[in-house]
Amino acid sequence: MKNLIGIMVSYVFIALILISAKMFEKSGKEATRKYIHIMLCNWWFIASYFFTNVIWACMVPLSFVVINYWSYKKGIIDIMERESTQQDGLGTVYYAISLFVLSIFSFGILKRPEIGLVGVLTMGYGDGLAAVMGQTIKSKEYQIGSSKKTVVGSATMFVVTAIIVSIFLMHTPFWYIKAFVVSLLITMVEAISIKGTDNLTVPILTSALLAILI
Repeated sequence: MKNLIGIMVSYVFIALILISAKMFEKSGKEATRKYIHIMLCNWWFIASYFFTNVIWACMVPLSFVVINYWSYKKGIIDIMERESTQQDGLGTVYYAISLFVLSIFSFGILKRPEIGLVGVLTMGYGDGLAAVMGQTIKSKEYQIGSSKKTVVGSATMFVVTAIIVSIFLMHTPFWYIKAFVVSLLITMVEAISIKGTDNLTVPILTSALLAILI
């Protein structure tokens, strides 16, 4: 019963985020997208509380792999998609795929949902706030391959990642060194990831590194 309640709570939570995102439409579509991007990562707290095994934990993200791809092709959930899909590619689909992969990895293989939480929060808050700050505060732009970033955006990514990772490594020896190295590596990976692939590389690599270090 608890797992079924978790499924229902998950869909209600996601629906509320999509509905509340309408508040940001006056600020532009990108602000709406980033609000959704940041808020959705908090679903992992619901998953950690309600779901007792990997099968239940995978159901919601797996369903959104299908829903998000359908939306990408048909524009069903318009507020999630950029006007030009060339910039973000399958970013929303990659987001759901990451949740699915991390559900298998942390609920199933490791049986430690908190490992997945680190990666998901880094993707949601780190990458999300990096984009927001990078667009809000003017700073020097740089390009690696076809990926364009700003100094402020990358600095935000590093700081937010360092805070999240430090919380989970604080009980381990030399946690500050580990947090610095992980944050630097993840910031670099985010900088070179193109067309929404950072929604795959950032959370999965972060959780994999934490699984080794924690």
